[in-house]
Amino acid sequence: MNYNRFLIIISLFVIVLPLRAQDNGKAILLKKILENIGKTHEVNFNFIEEEIAFFKLIPPSNSLTLQEKLNYISEKTQLKFKFISEKYISVINNQKLDKPLCGYLLDKETKEPIQNATLLVSGTNSYAITNEIGFFELKTKSANTIEISHLNYKSEIIQSSFLYVENCPTIYLKSIINDLEPVVTTLYLTKGISKKRDGTYEVKPKKTGLLPGLTEPDVFQTMQQIPGIHATDESISNTSVRGGTHDQNLFLWNGIRLYQTGHFFGLISSLNPNLAHKINIAKNGTSAFYGDGVSSSVLISTHTDSIENTTGAVGFNLINADFYTKVKTSKKSNIEISGRRSYTDLITSPTYKSYFNKIFQNTIVTNYFDNQNIKYNSKEDFYFYDFTAQYHQKIKQKTDLFIDILSISNVLDVLQTKTENSITTSKYSCLEQQTYGANALLKTNWNAKNRSEISIYASYYNIKSENESIENNQIFNQENTILDTGIKLQNSHILSDNFTFMNGYQFNEIGVRNVDIVNTPVFSRKIKEVLKNHALIAELNYFSVNTKFNGRIGFRQNYIQEFSTFIFEPRIQLNYKFTPFFQLEIMGESKHQTTSQIVDLQQDFLGIEKRRWTLSNNEDIPIVKSNQASLGFSFNKNNWLLTLENFYKKVDGITSMSQGFQNQYEFVKTNGNFTVYGTEFLIQKQFKPITTWVSYTFQENNYEFKTLNAKAFPNNFEIKHHIKSAIISDFKNIKLAIGAQWFTGKPTTLPISTTPIYTDPETPTVGYQAPNSSNLEDYFQVNFSGSYAFAIGTKSKLNFGFSVQNILNNKTSINQHYRINNNTNIVEQVNTFSLERTPNAFLRFTF
Repeated sequence: MNYNRFLIIISLFVIVLPLRAQDNGKAILLKKILENIGKTHEVNFNFIEEEIAFFKLIPPSNSLTLQEKLNYISEKTQLKFKFISEKYISVINNQKLDKPLCGYLLDKETKEPIQNATLLVSGTNSYAITNEIGFFELKTKSANTIEISHLNYKSEIIQSSFLYVENCPTIYLKSIINDLEPVVTTLYLTKGISKKRDGTYEVKPKKTGLLPGLTEPDVFQTMQQIPGIHATDESISNTSVRGGTHDQNLFLWNGIRLYQTGHFFGLISSLNPNLAHKINIAKNGTSAFYGDGVSSSVLISTHTDSIENTTGAVGFNLINADFYTKVKTSKKSNIEISGRRSYTDLITSPTYKSYFNKIFQNTIVTNYFDNQNIKYNSKEDFYFYDFTAQYHQKIKQKTDLFIDILSISNVLDVLQTKTENSITTSKYSCLEQQTYGANALLKTNWNAKNRSEISIYASYYNIKSENESIENNQIFNQENTILDTGIKLQNSHILSDNFTFMNGYQFNEIGVRNVDIVNTPVFSRKIKEVLKNHALIAELNYFSVNTKFNGRIGFRQNYIQEFSTFIFEPRIQLNYKFTPFFQLEIMGESKHQTTSQIVDLQQDFLGIEKRRWTLSNNEDIPIVKSNQASLGFSFNKNNWLLTLENFYKKVDGITSMSQGFQNQYEFVKTNGNFTVYGTEFLIQKQFKPITTWVSYTFQENNYEFKTLNAKAFPNNFEIKHHIKSAIISDFKNIKLAIGAQWFTGKPTTLPISTTPIYTDPETPTVGYQAPNSSNLEDYFQVNFSGSYAFAIGTKSKLNFGFSVQNILNNKTSINQHYRINNNTNIVEQVNTFSLERTPNAFLRFTF
């Protein structure tokens, strides 16, 4: 028995060993193989060297006969062998090889062509880049392998012989985006908006369908359609995410932080809506690579992986005109430029009148005091502009350089006159708001599994005003400036099909300057503060092979140099698919920020933009810190989408000056916190080509200020119940959208009586009830939009359309405060009203 087993083992060893030797052998050039066969069997091969130069294979076993070796090579290469004589053999290649190596790259899932992929012949400098139809040509004929790479696709390595065929073959690549960025739904609210499984919302304005009341895919107005995000005063510059203030949101444009987000002092986005933006919005579970913004992070990018062909667009609406162009300057570079300017200083449109009445009510522009015996007049010149430029350069085949610049401006000039006793007096006031930004980004793919990014950025914001009082000779100059500079390094390592590890470092320095100068009585204040922050970042991403589970755990270790303070911030995001239709989402984060906006006096900066940026000093202005957790569910089947998310958030270190009090706490300086919890719900149904949805948000939002008499009371930004709805039709070239929103009025504080209180005989004051113990009237608005597009030639298109905001022309009080009328000596109510019925229209030509 033992002898038989021994014979079997020896037999298997004899049979398997040559096979393993062959399997483990190294591939060598065919030319070398033929030389060895010739020596062994004493034959000569005749061949054209170019026709076999690209073949590389494992040599046939030495134990084979000559004919068996030739059959083996023929099977591997499709070459033919013809015996001229016993000693001479001709090698024949019937394939037509009088052309470069070529092929087509297509997406494995969509079968769409892949543009700007790189094919590199290993060990050489020879490479090719695919064009808009995915086609490539390689002129070098080599037996080396060919490496295929693209930022959005998994890298592939193919044998060069695969391309040596008569017809250009098709190669399919698997998308990394599909693997790493799965979505809950590809259509969320409207076309161009999607919710991803990492909890963020992605908006592509170029592809976004109509939203009610909008003529263009305005970045921040689109953002306010998402449940849990709103503005109580209809202003972009007062966007509240889950009960937070606007300054608690981080806005980044191509890595540049935006401290100014609106034109027309908050009614229009400060960014050209017709750029090819991609916007990612995170309400919770933010990536550890982003600090600041304790309420949300809004990441806006115009960067693309490819060098795109020349395109452009021009258009105008009843407020502004704009242009956009992307010019392909070479095979490896392009330049993108956009600009927009209002013509409100030249032409007064119905849209401008509505915006003017909304923004400048109860400000120095329209508030003409109480003395009706004096005739007051005001003349205003207002305009805004924004400009962006981007340069994209591909360096070799694996590196991209982006250089971005940004400029945003609002300018208001006011000439006020009064006629008293037949004497006319004129005074001039002005307000300027400006942003400048720049960023340089270098991205490198070291190989298929490792890539790096490094960016250097700067953001400058300045607001200044000069207020000449029409009642006296007082001149009040104010200025608020912020300069934010820094460097950011990010590395990504694909550890396996399931895990990706990311790490990085960020340093930024923020300087803030505040200036106030009054001529009568003489007063001057100049304050400058600087903070430096260092951050080490680590993040681990997991993606299950069956796509049921994905998650991200991140850590951000901050060090604030001036305070010698460490702040540790964990982040987590988990998503699990119970079924193909039902998902669970858990998110949490800890964040901080050292910048915030405060209000010194309600009449600062002409009473229009009353807030000024300031830095934490770790004393009376502490570091703002937040902790948040949320649990969500989504169901997506048969064109139905249901999402439900419950959240809890606590923000510590807020100052009363940052909350915009206009009651008994208007001049109180103290610190506290607010706690908000709530539910966000959406139900959406698609009836192609119609999409309809309704969302509901509930919030309970309360302050806690321990030094105030009322230690706990409702938050100024609390909207307890909020309902939004829309019906959107996207049928061929016609788009229509109608929608409505309703929400309960925000908290307000009523006076005890219309008679002032004389605690100080010379200074009467308003006596107030408990803070925020009442609410403004409920808000309701219906909006409509429509557009039509038709092609001009094969590449150009003309779009035109119109919109109406507040179709019913409801006049709703969105803010109110109280003051003492010096003439009547009674307490009077001052209301700020919502936007009146506002029509708008647009015309846009793209090419």
